[in-house]
Amino acid sequence: MPKQNKSAVKIHSLGTHFLLGAAAALLIILTVVLGSVTKIPLWILGLISLGLLGAAYAAIRVVNGRRGPHGADSQIISPVLGNIMLDAVMQHPSPAFLCDEAEERIIWYNKAMAADCESKTQLYGHKAGEYLSRDVASMLAENAADGSAVQMGEHSYRAQLHRLRAKEKGFCLVMLTDVTETEYLYTQLAQSEAVVAYILLDNLDEMLQYEQEKFRTVAVQIENVLREWSAQADGILKEYERDRYLFVFEARHLDDFVVQRFDVLDKIRDIRVGDGKMSVTISVGIANVRGEFDEKERAAAAALDMALQRGGDQVVVKSDNGIEFYGGRTKTVQKRTKVRARVIANELIMHISRASNVVIMGHKRADFDAFGACIGAARLAMFCGIPVNIVTDLRDPNLEGCRRMLSRVPAYADVLYDSREALELVGPNTLLIVVDVNNMEKFESPELAQNVENYVILDHHRKTQEFPRQPLISYIEPSASAACELISEMLEQVLPDGQLLPAEATLMFAGILLDTNQFSKNTGTRTFSAALYLRDRGASPIEAQNLFKTDLDDFMREAKFRSNVVIYRDVTAITLGEGEGDAGDYIGAAKAANKLLTVEGVQAAFALIRIGDTVHISARSADKVNVQLILEQMNGGGHFDSAGAQVKGITMQEALVQLKAAIDNYFDGGDKKNAASDK
Repeated sequence: MPKQNKSAVKIHSLGTHFLLGAAAALLIILTVVLGSVTKIPLWILGLISLGLLGAAYAAIRVVNGRRGPHGADSQIISPVLGNIMLDAVMQHPSPAFLCDEAEERIIWYNKAMAADCESKTQLYGHKAGEYLSRDVASMLAENAADGSAVQMGEHSYRAQLHRLRAKEKGFCLVMLTDVTETEYLYTQLAQSEAVVAYILLDNLDEMLQYEQEKFRTVAVQIENVLREWSAQADGILKEYERDRYLFVFEARHLDDFVVQRFDVLDKIRDIRVGDGKMSVTISVGIANVRGEFDEKERAAAAALDMALQRGGDQVVVKSDNGIEFYGGRTKTVQKRTKVRARVIANELIMHISRASNVVIMGHKRADFDAFGACIGAARLAMFCGIPVNIVTDLRDPNLEGCRRMLSRVPAYADVLYDSREALELVGPNTLLIVVDVNNMEKFESPELAQNVENYVILDHHRKTQEFPRQPLISYIEPSASAACELISEMLEQVLPDGQLLPAEATLMFAGILLDTNQFSKNTGTRTFSAALYLRDRGASPIEAQNLFKTDLDDFMREAKFRSNVVIYRDVTAITLGEGEGDAGDYIGAAKAANKLLTVEGVQAAFALIRIGDTVHISARSADKVNVQLILEQMNGGGHFDSAGAQVKGITMQEALVQLKAAIDNYFDGGDKKNAASDK
């Protein structure tokens, strides 16, 4: 007899003797009681009791001697389930089986399991994973309260697992409930769920300001394209304001739109206006979420807001699982007004005045734009008379010139604070102002942001994800060339003459110079208007230019990128920094990417350098390639023509492979980016 059968027989024998002993004790008690209350002699009652005990023993032997029609010897099964349970489960209409926990081999199964498996051979001895889409161990690890989802054949089941033990051996009883029809009905219900979308014409007013007589013609063309798109989904399209539409359709059609990659964006972009043949663009916010219609409407409005904060010309789909982006291939058109700058500035002053103190920070490894924007926001807090501190890395050599310039201003004697001690500044009514960044992971001090209840975002980079907590103000304008440009406009609207100091104006002027590459790219009328305001307040272009001077070490850093350049996809240049980089090499990478744009035929440039366990990527483009969409696939971000990413834990060559894949995905039309975290 096999070892496991001997063990099972031993268990069975112990159980049988226990039952017989209990029955004998009961019969002795009954014999004594009956003898005391009746006239029947005790020897006769004893014989009757022995007869009953023998009959019970024979019945147990007969029952235990039966062999199940679908499984192992019942001598193994009986100690685990018991005969009553065995019969009940055997006749149960739902599939069930018993397997050993170690090897997951089936040692018993009921009739329903055999029927649903449609197996021509017995299941005994086979592993459960041969018939189910998942193994038993993974379902036990999941430990789902409502059961684990599993497939068997073409049917879907919910599996309830029960652990059993006999002596030292573990077993698992698996009960399956067929939910195929339920899931089908649920899918049908989900596909018929209403999806709400908001559509906004991005730049029609700006392009038609000199073509007023053509407005109606272009508007009709746009509406015809949108109505054709709506007809594909049998949806409802209504214009509720000028250039704004509400679109409602069933969720089943959303998958078709995704497969088509929302080609409505391209069809709208094909509509040209005026002699310049400029393209019209739209932004779409779609809410594919569960809930009432008011919840869907709010989600669609939030998705549209994110599309606009990312620069427009794109579709943002907000679902219960996260956010997805499509499009965003055209450069943002400047459309903000000084009216909005004044409204945001007044609202910010209101929040500053209510705070006990103000803390300001930019992004990690702050550049001139981030530092200059911090200075502008600090001047606004000083104007309100509220204590203010700027959190920055006081050891960063790239900002040494900025700190030296501020040292001549008494008002900033105790304002700068090291990021390592930032949490000491937090109080119960602290207001945090974050500039030049909207991704919390890239804040100068993410821990500080997590410990401050009230915060404000002022940025010009495209928004890449939802905020963990809604800020008091979210002023994100991708059309602005620099964060210093945005804050200069705000200061111009609310700050009296003479309040902005020349040193402050110079640092903000340097921020604009940096992000526009000396006014050579990403500039508009508002950029020059902000620069004019700063010059009027005493900004010195000469001192600002002096901040850009590099020492010999910086010059040598740039040389690391000049000997290893490859052209990829005909229009992109990629350079790899030689050797292991240090803390200052990421600036050299940015300068190297800028230099590569001067090469004939190069539309986008990428410079990679490994610093520690992180590969830093700087990207620049010449207004034709959206490098932000490329680096978003590597969890980076930035602007249409200027972006960056940091990838940890991989080699330079692995980062290069990922970058080339992202470039391929961009040029081959795969402009979708799934959200993570947010999921």
